[in-house]
Amino acid sequence: MRRRNEPQIAPTRPCGMDLGQGGVHGGWTISLDGQRKAALELGRTRLLVAAAVFLLAFFAVGLRLADLALLSEAGEPKRAGTPSAAAALETQRAEILDRNGQVLATTLPTNSLYANPRRVIDPQATAIELAQALPGFSVASLQAMLSQDTSFTWIKRGLTPRETARVNGLGLPGLDFVREERRFYPHGHLTGHLIGYTNIDNVGQIGLEASFDDVLRGSNEPLRSSLDLRLQHILVEELAEAMEEWRGVGAAGIVLDVYSGEILAMASLPLIDPNAPRTIPDAAFLNRATQGVYELGSIFKVFSTAMALDLGVVGLADGFDVTHPIRAGRFRINDFKPKRGVLSIPEILMYSSNIGTVHMTLSAGTEAQQRFLDRLGLLDPVNLELGEVGRPLLPQVWREINTMTISYGHGIAVTPLQAARAMGAMVNGGQLVPTTLLKRTRGERIMAEQVISPETSQKMNWLLRLVVKEGTTGKADAEGYRVGGKTGTADKLDPNGGYAVDKRIASVLSAFPMDNPRYVVMAMVDEPKPTEYSFGYATGGWVAAPVVKAVIERMAPLLGIEPQAEPQAEAVAVAGDTWDPLLIPANLRGRHVAAR
Repeated sequence: MRRRNEPQIAPTRPCGMDLGQGGVHGGWTISLDGQRKAALELGRTRLLVAAAVFLLAFFAVGLRLADLALLSEAGEPKRAGTPSAAAALETQRAEILDRNGQVLATTLPTNSLYANPRRVIDPQATAIELAQALPGFSVASLQAMLSQDTSFTWIKRGLTPRETARVNGLGLPGLDFVREERRFYPHGHLTGHLIGYTNIDNVGQIGLEASFDDVLRGSNEPLRSSLDLRLQHILVEELAEAMEEWRGVGAAGIVLDVYSGEILAMASLPLIDPNAPRTIPDAAFLNRATQGVYELGSIFKVFSTAMALDLGVVGLADGFDVTHPIRAGRFRINDFKPKRGVLSIPEILMYSSNIGTVHMTLSAGTEAQQRFLDRLGLLDPVNLELGEVGRPLLPQVWREINTMTISYGHGIAVTPLQAARAMGAMVNGGQLVPTTLLKRTRGERIMAEQVISPETSQKMNWLLRLVVKEGTTGKADAEGYRVGGKTGTADKLDPNGGYAVDKRIASVLSAFPMDNPRYVVMAMVDEPKPTEYSFGYATGGWVAAPVVKAVIERMAPLLGIEPQAEPQAEAVAVAGDTWDPLLIPANLRGRHVAAR
């Protein structure tokens, strides 16, 4: 009960509340209209502020774009050839590797220096300081560049880090850098002709860089070549030593896998430095291994012998009388070291008889010779991933006299690579395998052409080993590796017609190991000079054969090939006979004596 005299408190309504019905507390309801209105006003204000900020930002960006496009002078390179963000992506190039993953070509970031001459305060003073920071530039040339009435000019592209630091330290107005990419070749001269190089804009100029320019540009997938950098080093070193010893004007060499067609090493001397292409003499650009065409001399006797045996016009037991020179019109064909009497087919190749080879080839005929050389790929340019490929020189009209001289390697000029590929077919079972500068994948199908029978190839393996052991190619015999091969010496063609005096090509074309040939090794020296040590000779046997021997002795252990003793006997598919590889059986010996 309420006491008497207690004051009565009437219900009141707090601020922001409305009286309602059916609500709690005896019919009172809480109203939020005031708070909601305040929140909406605050949100609307914030949205307006944010919109104003964004509008100002867009307006500022628009003004800056208009200023750059229409009003301002170029503060950064904008002309053709100047890298933009998009161009920078395009100039990235994939690496080129050797077959074992060694980097042969890569791309590195670099700085390029440019100037805005209109912002250069004192061109002469700037040129003086800049010339001290950039060796190779004269003050006059720099002052001329900095005095131009233009807003942009290149000073130097591809600065070294040291040059960049020196120029940066000058703090000269009107000069600035742009980030670019530069192609770099870690092994320099060693693979110059094969890998090639790019220009200042990273566009391939020669070699694999040019052939695969589209593939390399903008790609991160490395291009893996067939080259083995270890073998390349050996080949270049041995060729350079021979070229110096014999005072040659050039040299070339090849190491080829006869089953896969992969070029494991290939060199052309003089070498070129892809890191400094502007310093390369014009004469050095010639790739003697793939582009130079030469008469290779007696190396062609290998192909003539294989043709005659494969066609069946002669057998190993047959022979020809080599007593008398062959006369054909005004031409007379002699032997370098004449013999009298009959030489058997093995002896003709072993003693490198021109006369015997001509008789043997004439037994097959001119048309047969043309067809056979065509099948060996010696009449057309070789198909290779290089633009620097030479075209063979052939007689315009193929007469009988051409058949005679071509049989021993005169009157036809081919590239060393063509000869090496044809040699591979002689020893690998008779298959002409396409050559490549790219590493083949395991299990890759190779489209090879059967050009001679396996039986003929087996005979050639025996004959080629015999030539090294008993014939003209003895200095190529790397002990324990059973080398087979043939020398070649030929006078060089004179550009004015005929043959040059005292200018020759000395070469050796070899394979090993001859019980199961796997590799062809070729060496050639251009214009070697005779020495007292060689008794006045500068032939393939003296000049190139030692190169082949040294290369094989150094490369074989790297490829896991162990030296082995000479086999006691070697099967040759003729009448079921088994012959000693170091001797000619009595039934295959001719009746001859040395000529006086």
